[in-house]
Amino acid sequence: MTVCAIEPEAGHEGGAGRAGCAITADGCYAARLAPAGDSFVPERWTLDGPEPYAVRLPGGGPGEPCAEVQPLSDGRVLVRRPAGGRHTFSLLYPTGPGTGELPLGAVACPDEDTRLRLLPPAPGGERAYALAVGPRSTAVWLVAGGAFGLQQLAEVPGRCSGGAWLDREGRMLALDREMGGRSKAVVVDLGRGGEMSPLLQIAEGSDDRVLLADPDSGLLLIRSDAPSPGQDRLGWGVLGSTLPVRFPRCLRLADCTVTPFAVQPGQLLTPERCAVALRVDGALGSWIGVWRPAERRVDHFPAPVGWLAGSGLWTTEGELRLPYSTGAVPCGVAVLRVPGQERRRAGLDVRPPARPARSGERAAPAAPSGSGPAADGGAPSPTGPADEEQLPYCSGDMTDFLLTPHAASTGQGGSGASSAPRPVPLQQAPLARLVTK
Repeated sequence: MTVCAIEPEAGHEGGAGRAGCAITADGCYAARLAPAGDSFVPERWTLDGPEPYAVRLPGGGPGEPCAEVQPLSDGRVLVRRPAGGRHTFSLLYPTGPGTGELPLGAVACPDEDTRLRLLPPAPGGERAYALAVGPRSTAVWLVAGGAFGLQQLAEVPGRCSGGAWLDREGRMLALDREMGGRSKAVVVDLGRGGEMSPLLQIAEGSDDRVLLADPDSGLLLIRSDAPSPGQDRLGWGVLGSTLPVRFPRCLRLADCTVTPFAVQPGQLLTPERCAVALRVDGALGSWIGVWRPAERRVDHFPAPVGWLAGSGLWTTEGELRLPYSTGAVPCGVAVLRVPGQERRRAGLDVRPPARPARSGERAAPAAPSGSGPAADGGAPSPTGPADEEQLPYCSGDMTDFLLTPHAASTGQGGSGASSAPRPVPLQQAPLARLVTK
């Protein structure tokens, strides 16, 4: 399932910052840096049981603060610690009353301008990757799960941000590459030595970035200033499709930042039916938006108290699970049932762990349910009519890119050694000259 990616690069994406926690692709585990006095300690959440529970994993010395954490599918937690021009990586796991630690190695970053951070949890949950962004190039590192320790898998010219997985094998990685003052999405094939190909280019002078991708449906969430030069817009497209990228006006909220963080999985070949979870940040705080391409509207819901903002996951049944933490409930999951599920009432259902509250504790207050600004305590409504803008990609100065169809086509002919989708220009694709209205 698709979850929120990573902290946007400052000045590059109109995102709302780092997500409150990282969640494995299968939704079984989560990890975060939990406050502990004046510092932070790694904390693992188990989400696949009858009730969620958290285990703290204090590892390392007092002079080794953790910068990032990420859970693996086996329950271990990867930690990154910066230390004097290097970044060390270890796996933490509970061992009775203590914490076990398995050192993995370190990545040297002698250039002080090089930034290193973890990529979003990979499909399968057995491996973890990091991005080292230097002044002139960006390196993709395998930092956990490799047979030979830490490995540099690719080096991409230019400074890259973002990061979205395009397939279920964890091979095709979409990155936003900055070259010549413009950012364009590219795809890096980690199975072919880091071979890079263009993925998205709407206009020559536009910044076109991929925010989220869902391998099941092929839905892409993008951010671009092509329809409004100098102003980023949220749009959507489909991998393997010849249709133009669309920019719904309902996703434009006055004086608010809208960031997609999760896509409903399991909607094979029907991207327009996928529910997309949005983090909306405005003057009134942060709340949840739910949008489907086919409906062309955004339903607004209050966020649960203590929400780990920007984190959550969809189930295939259409329930959005939102982790939250309060003083009374340090590890809880709120379930949002979205409109369109006729057998269930729409709204937010806060489901803390089923333990009795201790003396003096109060349960986390449930936010009111319902959709729309009136029910959500005055959340702003979208501006403009609920329709879409489509870019005429067939004009001479407009171009677009897509991946060849990736579902159920890998068994047709060939040697089988390279059946992953390959990016091709839209002009070379079937029906490339067809403009839909």
